[in-house]
Amino acid sequence: MALTFAVPQTITVHLGSAEDPNAENVTVSFPDYIKNVASSEIFPTWPESAIRANIYAQITFALNRIFTEYYPSRGYPFDITNSTAVDQSFVYGRDYFENISRIVDDIFNSYIVRGDNLNPIFARYCNGTTSTCPGGLSQWGTVDLANQGLNPYEILTYYYGEDINLVTDAPIADLPESYPGTPLSLGSSGADVNRIQLWLNRVSRNYPAIPKIANPDGVFDVETEQAVRKFQEIFNLTPDGIVGRATWYRLFSLFTSVKRLSDLDSEGISLAAVSRQFRAQLSEGSTGPEVSLIQYFLNLIAEFNNFIPTVSIDGVYGPATTESVRVFQRSQSLPETGVVDQTTWDALYSRYTSLVAGLPADFRTGGAPVYPGTPLRRGSSGEAVRNLQTYLNKIASVNTAIPSVQVTGSFSNDTERAVLAFQRENGIPPRGIVGLSTWQAIVNQYQDILLGEDRSAGQYPGYPLSAEGGQS
Repeated sequence: MALTFAVPQTITVHLGSAEDPNAENVTVSFPDYIKNVASSEIFPTWPESAIRANIYAQITFALNRIFTEYYPSRGYPFDITNSTAVDQSFVYGRDYFENISRIVDDIFNSYIVRGDNLNPIFARYCNGTTSTCPGGLSQWGTVDLANQGLNPYEILTYYYGEDINLVTDAPIADLPESYPGTPLSLGSSGADVNRIQLWLNRVSRNYPAIPKIANPDGVFDVETEQAVRKFQEIFNLTPDGIVGRATWYRLFSLFTSVKRLSDLDSEGISLAAVSRQFRAQLSEGSTGPEVSLIQYFLNLIAEFNNFIPTVSIDGVYGPATTESVRVFQRSQSLPETGVVDQTTWDALYSRYTSLVAGLPADFRTGGAPVYPGTPLRRGSSGEAVRNLQTYLNKIASVNTAIPSVQVTGSFSNDTERAVLAFQRENGIPPRGIVGLSTWQAIVNQYQDILLGEDRSAGQYPGYPLSAEGGQS
């Protein structure tokens, strides 16, 4: 996979809401699109640091729509709309402000990512006066920050977190659609088959009538065909077991929309973080955080491979963990010792990263990302803390013993009190620190609440297939 996401030469804009079939589609160069948006969204008299910060957000927002194929995956023949209810303002045919045009020419192929990730983040924003969007950028707020002397990057970190980076001078290229161009069917093989197998296995958690594919290895076998047919039956597609364009994008759309998946491939545990915690060998009787990480990897792999037994993430290497390791070793043609040596550890991590790499990016759709890799405690900040606070608030809505907290992205005293209350309620040593075990327990309860909401509405992916965008 490339280290950067290419910026497209052109973008197709729907001049109206997505549901309006009479609205015109126009294709313009990507720099011209950003110049139009910036000239429509912000004022040329603002400090240059504020203008640049806003343009970075506008570029990133548009690239996010393109990267996720947000509209094509839903069957629309365009990349983005000009509806400010969900996207960005675009006034076809308008003039551009000279200074805005100059700045866009300078930075149109730069965008925001989180950490070392490939994907442009979902750079939500609003004007900050008549509309607000917690967790997003305030357009007028950037003016105040610029007047305080903050540079564009500092302004962006103020709103999106200190773990963001700016990709600069990204390549410019014509971007093909994700659909491989020819249908996939029995006997097909390769990376595209592996992708649909992973998508089907994840979607089957919300739609259990879809059979899981035991070994998603990129070979379109009878098991894969059966899963495709059942998916097509559920979603009123021709049940031929062939993945053509309609099935591909319906599956892609549902995969990126189901609850409990968001950020799976953008909030993973880094190799550097886990390598520091690995000892030479772990086996039955071992305890500690490195055992928890092994259990965590096994459970994540088991989500897509139902022959791997899941285990409790308790940091204790018991018989269940031994058996799960043995089954994993068998699947990788390794000696079935039940012991995690360096070879098995490397295979576990390699399988984890290959699964994550095969998943398309989903941007802050309300699901639960995986453990951030380091414990969260008073003084921590960033997206992981913001997610934690969101989960705690959802739990607090059904359990009055847990106090609600303000979602700020900063691990405050109130957040610590909520964590302590959660730990006491769930028999976890009350230290007020969110390590892997506490994180997993919080996420599990959060997911159970969401799943209960989904079931109350029938087989529903979790929320309407739309997203809030940059609101003016």
